[in-house]
Amino acid sequence: MSQKSYDNTPTLYLIPTPIGNMEDITIRAVNTLKMVDVIFCEDTRVTLQLLKHYDINKKLISSHEYNESKNKEKLLEYLKSGLNVGLVSDRGTPIISDPGYELANFAIENGYNVVSLPGPTALIPALTSSGISPMPFYYYGFLKPQDSARRKELEFLKNIDATLIIYEAPHRINKTLIDLGNILGNNRKISISREITKKYEEIYRGTIKELIEQNNEYKGELVIVVEGNKNTTEYKNLSIYDHVNLYIEDGKSSMDAIKIVARERGMKKSEVYDIYHNI
Repeated sequence: MSQKSYDNTPTLYLIPTPIGNMEDITIRAVNTLKMVDVIFCEDTRVTLQLLKHYDINKKLISSHEYNESKNKEKLLEYLKSGLNVGLVSDRGTPIISDPGYELANFAIENGYNVVSLPGPTALIPALTSSGISPMPFYYYGFLKPQDSARRKELEFLKNIDATLIIYEAPHRINKTLIDLGNILGNNRKISISREITKKYEEIYRGTIKELIEQNNEYKGELVIVVEGNKNTTEYKNLSIYDHVNLYIEDGKSSMDAIKIVARERGMKKSEVYDIYHNI
């Protein structure tokens, strides 16, 4: 079912906000904040500062990862009443490693328009300033904080031939760098951008090994850009059976091996499973 985004019906607007520099907001975003009747926001205190900066006064509804499900009916009440609703996160584009997906999806399921405005997000400037090939790229977001879970995720990522984009917290960056070197390989190109758009913005570039040896003190919000695996072309000459066995010989379970092969070949897991087991 198709929907026309601008048919004058009540709409949920996803509004990107600055990730650091208050000047990084579009005229359209400011006008939309002024136009909507109510704003769902991650932290009312943060959004209130933004609205005061642009002399906007709106009703704010706190909506974060812990109460988003409970807010779905509240959102629906506003839309049913004929009101336009704005949705913002503390910084950047809603839903991208931020809350908002449940509300947006619920509005769509109930037949209301969801309009996403273009605007600030940390991953694009980190990618384009990294010096690493930008296309294709694979945005992963935050890695798991637990060591074993993080390493499992990196095992999943290591054979992807696209440039990887990862968010990380400063207190975990050194552990993550070591894991990146051990699992992806120390010679891959990498950049780490911190405090993007802010006064103390810095970009560290080199190989994973070089950045580990530099022992930099990383502060603020970090975006990691890592060169993709350039050796995946060798798998294209393998049969699916041999491809799966390659990972099993590397210590993976058969199901994990099937998942990896499915991702690398752009196939469904069930298809790889059936071919491997000769079903």
